[in-house]
Amino acid sequence: MKAGGAPEYAEAGVDLAAADASKARINELVAGTRTDLSVGMTGAFGGMVRVPVGLHKPVLVLSTDGVGTKVLVALRARQFHTVGEDLVNHSVNDVLVHGATPVAFLDYIAGAALEVNQIAQIVEGIARGCRAHGMALAGGETAQMPGLYQPGTYDLAGTIIGVVEEDRAIHGTSILPGDALLAYASTGLHTNGYTLARRVIFERLGLGLEDTLGGTGKTVGAVLLEVHRSYYRSVFPILDRAHGLAHITGGGIGGNLVRILPQDCMATIDPETWELPPLFRILQQAGQISTQEMREVFNLGVGFVAVLPPDAIAAAQTAATAAGVTTWVMGEVRRGRKAVRFARP
Repeated sequence: MKAGGAPEYAEAGVDLAAADASKARINELVAGTRTDLSVGMTGAFGGMVRVPVGLHKPVLVLSTDGVGTKVLVALRARQFHTVGEDLVNHSVNDVLVHGATPVAFLDYIAGAALEVNQIAQIVEGIARGCRAHGMALAGGETAQMPGLYQPGTYDLAGTIIGVVEEDRAIHGTSILPGDALLAYASTGLHTNGYTLARRVIFERLGLGLEDTLGGTGKTVGAVLLEVHRSYYRSVFPILDRAHGLAHITGGGIGGNLVRILPQDCMATIDPETWELPPLFRILQQAGQISTQEMREVFNLGVGFVAVLPPDAIAAAQTAATAAGVTTWVMGEVRRGRKAVRFARP
């Protein structure tokens, strides 16, 4: 206790020495992501980046998101270096749908009694994701909030800044009847549906992280912590041909694809064009989940969709293959009221 009877900050749950150690490590990681667009000092009150030169009428594209309850799986596994990369890749995909190049990222980690190593691993993943996209980790915030979070728990969120020429931004307004829907394979759940998936796997099936998950041939931990795929390298080469792009996150294929459709266009999807990956078959069978709910909650193996004129499909698939991503034509756009329809129930 301090003189006068006031409790010390550490006794209240905030360790300033540990916080200083975390900041020092984070500053090292941030410095490692600096690019030619970076301005100012690391550790400043605000992060600064230049707008890339050569753009006639640049538009900033911003998005904020998190990784949901996937952090609970990471906590359970005591593995913290992947969720940061998940966050960056998810965010990159969100601005990619508008044709934007990522230029800067800011992270927010809030928790209680977080260890220096925990925080460092999380930020290492964020920094790794930023470096992979030539993007600066311009800053962020780490907040220790005992009383709001249980000791050792945390939440993770981030904001991305991308840039695109205004006349090249993709909004979906160019989508036409006759366009093809090109599906890009996901690496698993990505960062959505974990609340339901955890219930099925840990409670209904009674599996642990080290147990093998059915026909996946991998452990539960490996499957659930598979990193959210970035589609930047597979999609960026064909942005000029894309009429619309959709990142398949919460809400599934239908809930995200419908967001970019014009009012007079309907997307028709044929689920027979791909085989449901083992993870999703296990979840549906063990959880006794209806097909409709599966489609609303999970990505079902599709992480991204490009709406393209038929003559652009070959080039798009070549670019995706070069980036190591499997693709297939999953349907088409037809004239009709704005909606997404599955050809089979």
